[in-house]
Amino acid sequence: MKYSEIKDLTVDELVKRKSKMTEELFVSKMKHSLGQLSNPLEIRHTRRNLAQVNTALGSKLSEKKA
Repeated sequence: MKYSEIKDLTVDELVKRKSKMTEELFVSKMKHSLGQLSNPLEIRHTRRNLAQVNTALGSKLSEKKA
């Protein structure tokens, strides 16, 4: 997902997406440790997407305060 798509989401949608991605990352890490993950690059993509969501969420919250 591109950052331009992420930054247009509302704060509530970003929080939901963040919790969903955190859970996905946990599951992917567990599968990787058990040897059940077919594509280990999923961890990298999920981590990067989670960072983008956190960045967008932080900027939305800072705009709200100002």
